[in-house]
Amino acid sequence: MENAISTAATPARQADVAKIRKIAVASVIGTTVEWYDLFIFATASALVFNKVFFPSFDALVGTLLAFGTFASAYVARMVGAAIFGHFGDRLGRKSMLLISLVVMGAATFCIGLLPDYATIGIWAPVLLLTLRVIQGLALGGEWGGAVLMAVEHAPPGKRGFYGSWVQVGVPAGTLIANLAFLLSASALSPEALLSWGWRIPFLASIVLIVVGLHIRLHTSETPAFDKVKSTGGPARLPLAEVFRKSWKQVILGGVATMSTGASFNLLVAFGLTYGTQSLGLTRDAMLLIVLLACAVCIVMLPLFGWLSDKVGRKPVIIGGILAEAVFAFPFFWLMDTKDVVFAIAGYLLMMVAFAANYGPIATFLAELFGARVRYSGLSMSYMLSGLLGSATTPLVTTALLSMTGRGSSIAWYMIGAALLSAVALLLLARHLEADPHHQH
Repeated sequence: MENAISTAATPARQADVAKIRKIAVASVIGTTVEWYDLFIFATASALVFNKVFFPSFDALVGTLLAFGTFASAYVARMVGAAIFGHFGDRLGRKSMLLISLVVMGAATFCIGLLPDYATIGIWAPVLLLTLRVIQGLALGGEWGGAVLMAVEHAPPGKRGFYGSWVQVGVPAGTLIANLAFLLSASALSPEALLSWGWRIPFLASIVLIVVGLHIRLHTSETPAFDKVKSTGGPARLPLAEVFRKSWKQVILGGVATMSTGASFNLLVAFGLTYGTQSLGLTRDAMLLIVLLACAVCIVMLPLFGWLSDKVGRKPVIIGGILAEAVFAFPFFWLMDTKDVVFAIAGYLLMMVAFAANYGPIATFLAELFGARVRYSGLSMSYMLSGLLGSATTPLVTTALLSMTGRGSSIAWYMIGAALLSAVALLLLARHLEADPHHQH
């Protein structure tokens, strides 16, 4: 099986560079839109959804239910990865990216129109959960396709760098989501925010969707997929072929990536709740801290992607994983001072560790699979990591804090997630080295 990511013959070098930059920018904007849609839900779960959709429960239970709805999308993402992966490997990357963007945008806009619990009772959280699941289905197809648009167009020596551009969508989408809530919270009273102001960031997403669609309509299909069509054709059942030939890459790749989801959701979802409810920091202060950390992450991700092209994916990723473990306790020590400056320092330490881990991981996962099944394999592996790390982190951390009252219990959870990822990464590297058919 051919596993090398192929690139088509190119004309003049300047035209080639301009093309890949256009593709990378399109990937950044598209994934930023998708992650914005996802993370305004995460921010709303931490700040308002427990009161708007689950008001008959006490604060802790309401928060857990809101985060449970947040987590439901990660199960749907696995289904979306299977569906979009299948058609992405058979019909092409570009068409699936357009569909996923429209589906995500429609679901997000509809969340902004939902009646609250006081208006329609139990149907409010039921409809919220339904739309959240639709969001998850769309994101399950979005990320893998965006990665392949960037990586499969990139020259061999720069795949890590251009693959990391796609990863920028996560902190950029989070930054815009938190900025939207910060502006809404600053301009409105707490009562107005709970009554109708929380809807603004969801309804405003329609603007980003239009921009994303315009850009993606003017991109070309990847050279790797064009080559698949001209040399034997796409796989008939890509997902079946992935699990028959590359199931170890899917599972180990998912576990190896889970610490990225755990650390990032610790910062952007649980951290908001912990800072405001447990430490007494203001909501605006916590949102500003998250904004600053995301801005730093946007700069660091391409740097670590570039570094992975120079020294290899594994050393950079393992360094980031170990840094997440090392910084787990200092993060909570700094947060527990209840001083904004120290809280910022804790966030920056953990965010840099996350960037080292997350920057090269897209290209690393893409290089695990051959072009015929790459959309399916890449998407399933990454969405598995989300289910293991991102989906469970807000629930586990909230429950641990409730049981122990100590941030140190959550630090141990973070260390455990990092160690699991490190072990899986080493096992995966050993498996690939022992596989004579695998080519990086």
